[in-house]
Amino acid sequence: MRLQLLSWPEVESYLQRSRGVIVPIGSTEQHGPTGLLGTDALCAEGIALRVGEEAGALVAPTIGVGMAEHHMAFPGTVTLRPSTLVLVIRDVVQSLAWHGFERFLFINGHGGNLPTIKAAFYEIHAEARATRGAAAPDLRLKVMNWWDGQEVRNLGRELYGSRDGAHATASEIAVTRALFPDHIKTAPLDPPVAPSAAFHDSRHFRARHPDGRMGSDPSLATPEHGHRLIAAAVPALAAAYRSLLQEP
Repeated sequence: MRLQLLSWPEVESYLQRSRGVIVPIGSTEQHGPTGLLGTDALCAEGIALRVGEEAGALVAPTIGVGMAEHHMAFPGTVTLRPSTLVLVIRDVVQSLAWHGFERFLFINGHGGNLPTIKAAFYEIHAEARATRGAAAPDLRLKVMNWWDGQEVRNLGRELYGSRDGAHATASEIAVTRALFPDHIKTAPLDPPVAPSAAFHDSRHFRARHPDGRMGSDPSLATPEHGHRLIAAAVPALAAAYRSLLQEP
């Protein structure tokens, strides 16, 4: 159930039977010459909607801009400062908590978001404790990357081995190709497997990774792979959501 396609009475009715919600979160950033700028947000949203169907969960609007400062040397990237993203997450959670939601599973599509998401959770709990004390809502906030499940990791290794890489991965490109088959991009990849090296800021990132990839060969990605990866991701995420609902 996509919250944006419901009416307020439908949400009110949902809250009578469940206090859980799924929040997709990603990023808008370069993903190499063959990857969509929205890859992280699109993967998180597409998979979250399928988890919602599997678990009977409401899916909130996607937070589609994340912390992508290190990709700003590539045109089209849009970033939030970590402090700004903390406030966005806080306001989304507080808005939904005001209506009665208490269990939040964030399905994340961008590894660079994780430190900020976890910091936001602590800020939310600290603010609730400071302002409302014992009257604060009993919130449970959890984040999972869509690829965290063992089935996804196993399938990624089976399909791509070490060529999956760390950024603009074959796996995430495959998922977007499954979700958006009319928007498949092609371009020469030289070298086929990109180098992988540590970096400091966005200029240093582009100097070390000129086409934006890190250790990956996304030419291996196919829509069929993407459908398999999505199918592998959904059960573990749905199980995590159901477990979150039952937490005391």
